[in-house]
Amino acid sequence: MTAAKGHHIEVRQGTDHVRVTVGGRLLADSRRPLLLQETGYPVRYYLPPEDVRTDLLAPSETHTVCPFKGTASYWSLPDGPEDIAWAYPEPRAAVAQIKDHFCFYEVDPD
Repeated sequence: MTAAKGHHIEVRQGTDHVRVTVGGRLLADSRRPLLLQETGYPVRYYLPPEDVRTDLLAPSETHTVCPFKGTASYWSLPDGPEDIAWAYPEPRAAVAQIKDHFCFYEVDPD
């Protein structure tokens, strides 16, 4: 957990079944997501790399910096949407458990 000037982040182990599909292709299937709750944002599901079809993703040139989580790296589908997933290879200590876990836009748990 981290908090600064009204900002709060909490990471906890989830049990939701999370599946990510794009264009009919299954990109991820997990029953062990990490749930990240951050002030001002919807709950984000961070999925273990073993549950993600990384063979279908290509690293992107995009990187963003969050003062609370660190620098994120992005992945795209080579023949589809760009920057559809991100991960923190070296997250800040307060959210260390999300290291190398993938987060996708528009995830709906079962």
